[in-house]
Amino acid sequence: MKKVLTIAVIALSIFASCKKETTTTEPVQITPSPPKEAEIVEPAGDQCYAWKSNGSVIEMSFNVNSHQEVNGKLSYNLVGKDKNEGTLIGNMKGDTLVADYTFNSEGASSVREVVFLQKDGAFIEGYGDVAEANNKVSFKDKSKLKFDAKNTLVKVDCKVE
Repeated sequence: MKKVLTIAVIALSIFASCKKETTTTEPVQITPSPPKEAEIVEPAGDQCYAWKSNGSVIEMSFNVNSHQEVNGKLSYNLVGKDKNEGTLIGNMKGDTLVADYTFNSEGASSVREVVFLQKDGAFIEGYGDVAEANNKVSFKDKSKLKFDAKNTLVKVDCKVE
């Protein structure tokens, strides 16, 4: 009897030590969020900017599509110089507008590259060394452009034409 009791105690202790402790927890339910709809950004309409100083005026209006392509108008009416106005076609590259400005001045059509840096809701025109090739004036090195804050085009209400 001692033998049976000893075997029973050993068997129970083995059984108890091998028994895994199980805790019942509620399964965590993960609800996947619905896929986000592709965001299609439509043009926000014309954006208009102007700079005015001592009778000189620079006006720019454009819109930007979902591919960051810019299409608009630009005009310069500087004291002591002929007025020129034309089209602006280019791209937004981060905070920088790089475009071709096709305009008429003194009876001739010309194309020149323009670069504007967008800062604090305004645009500052870039200046630098240029070269002419294929009837277009372009900047030699856009990384060396200077942006003079005194010629900042600020946001204005667009004129209704």
